[in-house]
Amino acid sequence: MALSEQERKLLEQLEASLMADDPKLAETLRGTGTVKVHRRRATLAGLGFIAGIVVLIAGVQVHPVVSILGFVLMLVSAIVGVNSWQRVAGEDDKGESQSAPHDGSGPKPSNQDFMEKLEERWRRRQDGGDN
Repeated sequence: MALSEQERKLLEQLEASLMADDPKLAETLRGTGTVKVHRRRATLAGLGFIAGIVVLIAGVQVHPVVSILGFVLMLVSAIVGVNSWQRVAGEDDKGESQSAPHDGSGPKPSNQDFMEKLEERWRRRQDGGDN
């Protein structure tokens, strides 16, 4: 149900007064703070990954244990970075769940298309024999 013009103006006034009274609360309710945190975390993870590469290469010349620590730093940075980046992408979709089941309307998620193509190839390969 759409809002009337008067209701829309009243809502905008309430939002403006909330922003003036408590900007942190308004930012939290808007959700932009979490996006900023996850973007910053993804950026720091990228820098940590690069630092891990440097430590890995330097460890080859210094000691093998240093190389292992560089690899662990790269691995942890990659995991944190991917996790944060997925959360940023999820927040940018305005609340659309990426793991929501497909109900048949609209475009299918790309991972379902990929799996369907693989299944179709498998069926064709099984029907046609080993070629």
